[in-house]
Amino acid sequence: MRPLSECRLYAFVDTAYLHGRQPGDVARQLCDGGADMIQLRAKQSSLDEVRRLAEAILPVTRRAGVPLVINDHYSLARALGAEFCHLGQEDFFGAGHTRVGQLSSAGSSNHPAGPRVGIGLSTHSQAQAERALAAGPDYIGVGPVHATATKPEARPIAPDYLRWAAGHVQVPWFAIGGINLANLDELLVAGVRRICVVSAILEAEDLVASCRRFKERLAAVPI
Repeated sequence: MRPLSECRLYAFVDTAYLHGRQPGDVARQLCDGGADMIQLRAKQSSLDEVRRLAEAILPVTRRAGVPLVINDHYSLARALGAEFCHLGQEDFFGAGHTRVGQLSSAGSSNHPAGPRVGIGLSTHSQAQAERALAAGPDYIGVGPVHATATKPEARPIAPDYLRWAAGHVQVPWFAIGGINLANLDELLVAGVRRICVVSAILEAEDLVASCRRFKERLAAVPI
């Protein structure tokens, strides 16, 4: 399985952008294009539906050695043996957690035994990042760097936060929000080395080629 330290292109199987495509097929194309991590994001789906989606994707990502991230549902990620779970500020701190380790130790009946699940946390400001980092996540998301239809209610972050992250965050961090090939260079200049890309890949005519273009641009700037 690809180690997190080597992951730079974080792609998504987002049900809002499937447009009738099978999740396993989309995951395969993302893997073929060189995605380093893939998140299953299904905001409008029931837990049973998310499970079925994950069960369709996991065999694909495991064959490719690509970590699968389950959005929102830690118990499901642990039960299925997904490599990571991603949580927002409300899902983590709003649920009363202050340390990542509390997720695996709280309520064994709700969190079945299994391999450790890595945790990613969303952050939208320096203050949120500092709080998130104190909780001990494996990685953090930084954004949205631009307005995005994925989270239309979220305001873009201040450019100063992006530069601060580049100079101070020691764990892997991924810029997210409205990232495409047209604005990627400005992010690389600001110190971004890892990115999350949703619509710019999922809305592309050729998912494999789109992933490869992002990987080529990222490879030109070493971590």
